[in-house]
Amino acid sequence: MKYLNYQVVFKEVPDEVTLSINITNCPYRCPGCHSSYLQEDVGEELTYETLSSLIEKHKGITCVCFMGGDRNVNELLIFAYFIKSKYGFKTAWYSGMDTMPKKLIEDVKEVFNYVKIGSYKKDRGGLESMETNQQFFKIEDSKLIEIKLWK
Repeated sequence: MKYLNYQVVFKEVPDEVTLSINITNCPYRCPGCHSSYLQEDVGEELTYETLSSLIEKHKGITCVCFMGGDRNVNELLIFAYFIKSKYGFKTAWYSGMDTMPKKLIEDVKEVFNYVKIGSYKKDRGGLESMETNQQFFKIEDSKLIEIKLWK
């Protein structure tokens, strides 16, 4: 699994200071994607050492969010487990899949605190739009609780 870049963000996950890591080689190719450069197989291999370095370099974060990673879900789950067990940070995953298989939902609930699903449809907008097809969930007590981010 490769990543291209990262940044500390404040809006991707509500009430969290989030290290957002952009994973490349997105399989979905959504028309109008605002991050189409992430569809390419580019970037550096994400390793435990790299991930640790990024986390330790950004003091004050409370969450790590993977933007993508759908081609390497098993690896993504392991990285999320690593973050939670070593650092105790919350974890989030923004996935472009429109529906998540039941088995994957169970795995996701074990290692993530937040998950977004849904392909980007330009005419429907992102999570901030009332018309969006995307869904954002907080995971509490092994339950998916949908959070609406539009005003």
